Amino acid sequence: MDAAEFRKRGKEMVDYIADYLEKIDRRQVFPDVEPGYLRPLIPDCAPQDPENFEDVFKDIEKIIMPGVTHWHSPYFFAYFPSASSFPALLADMLCGGIGCVGFSWAASPACTELETVMLDWLGKMINLPEEFLAGKDGQGGGVIQGSASEATLVSLLAARTKTIRQVQSEKPDLTEADIMGRLVAYASDQAHSSVERAALIAGVKMKNVSSDDTFSVCGSALKKVLDEDKASGLIPFFFCATLGTTPCCSFDKLLELGPICNKENIWMHIDAAYAGSAFICPEFRHLLNGVEFADSFNFNPHKWLLVNFDCSAMWVKKRSDLTSAFKLEPLYLQHHHQESGLVTDYRHWQIPLGRRFRSLKLWFVLRMYGVTGLQEHIRKHVRLSHQFEHLVLQDERFEICAEVVLGLVCFRVKGSNELNKALLKSINEAKKIHLVPCHLREKFVLRFAICSRTVESTHVTFAWQHISQLATDLLKTWEQNHHQQ
Repeated sequence: MDAAEFRKRGKEMVDYIADYLEKIDRRQVFPDVEPGYLRPLIPDCAPQDPENFEDVFKDIEKIIMPGVTHWHSPYFFAYFPSASSFPALLADMLCGGIGCVGFSWAASPACTELETVMLDWLGKMINLPEEFLAGKDGQGGGVIQGSASEATLVSLLAARTKTIRQVQSEKPDLTEADIMGRLVAYASDQAHSSVERAALIAGVKMKNVSSDDTFSVCGSALKKVLDEDKASGLIPFFFCATLGTTPCCSFDKLLELGPICNKENIWMHIDAAYAGSAFICPEFRHLLNGVEFADSFNFNPHKWLLVNFDCSAMWVKKRSDLTSAFKLEPLYLQHHHQESGLVTDYRHWQIPLGRRFRSLKLWFVLRMYGVTGLQEHIRKHVRLSHQFEHLVLQDERFEICAEVVLGLVCFRVKGSNELNKALLKSINEAKKIHLVPCHLREKFVLRFAICSRTVESTHVTFAWQHISQLATDLLKTWEQNHHQQ
């Protein structure tokens, strides 16, 4: 394929993607395939001789699309939203076209500098404290990670290094292994599994802190476990607070937890993967109060801010905490500006070495939507979740299981877990809409998340009528079966 053919095929591909997204509501949201469907449809080996674009293109509809879950369908209400917009797609094309690998400033100055400035823009949009911004000469700053899981892991590893060095300076006779064996990290019992996974990778103990009846961690619960662990000779070093938990979008109480972490010299990381985007709206910014106590903060514009995956924004108060944990300087990566103090080499802020030019997506989206356009997107989703909550509350057969704050509604049929499992099974087998469940304490609960950029009130009404009808059908057969028994 030469440049002339690329021009032609590129236009065809843009048309195909635009058609796909414009007419996505006509496709069944969840595929009909069984595991292993794809292998028989394609050859065992790569072709020896080149094939033409038409043949490859034909196979998209024939082989790929039958196995795609349509995350951007207005009938997709599972997990959390995965952001998508046309400006972000165009920026991703440009990113691929430039094709730089931006591990250092010298590897592509624009790639590094735009990222630094975009994270400052984004930080100002959510009113982050000044210490988290790079500015012209700040100690902090932002970086784009691949996912919130990476941000948690990076902060935990930085906290581990910082604590080990601190303890060794006070007690030089202790080896690194002695200290490692006593380190403990903490998170809510509602925290995402990636937090526990970060501790597994880092080789440190992880303890869950009990959440209260609103599924939030409060100060007294953290203090209790810290006191117990310190009394038995352990070294608490890291706490991950969650704003907008995955099961039910609950919020840990930062204003109580932050001062405890600061007093006990524990690194506080905030995971606001989903909820963070909402903080650009003044009416939701209070949910971030207490961020001033944190050492690091993270949210995913690729969830709810119209920037396609992957773009996870992370800020630290002291970037030296990260760079001193990850810095290795082989000669082939060095450049003559690195000691000037004027440049950032993002390879020291992350797990991988290589990185794509992801800040282009932020730049395009922030400029082409503006803060007001993005606020309207968030507000629309929140309105739709309250519409669904209202519909659920009007039906006495159902209950709401957690406060609806943003775009997630947790609900269930009043009755056994088995009944709710059966309802979810019938919803997902019908494939008109797609949902996933969660556990809230001992209850099996259905999650209804407003996801698609194009979802409207009509789709929410349709989803509720569909769920309601399936519940009616299920309850009839359920009662008959239980009477027979």
